[in-house]
Amino acid sequence: MRVDSTAIRRIDYEPEHGKLFVTFIDGDEYVYVGVPPRVTEAFERAPSKGRFFQRMIRDRYPYNRV
Repeated sequence: MRVDSTAIRRIDYEPEHGKLFVTFIDGDEYVYVGVPPRVTEAFERAPSKGRFFQRMIRDRYPYNRV
């Protein structure tokens, strides 16, 4: 889903695999593995997506560039 953010363009989630796809404004896309649904839901509701991402996702879950 597209999000209103100056850093992040899109967030997509596959709950059956715990995969969170994050597309940044510059077009880079990453998949984060093992992200619980509650974290993704909070990310979607966060007033600052970039701040939430840095605090709660980056460096906490394994990831790969897509």
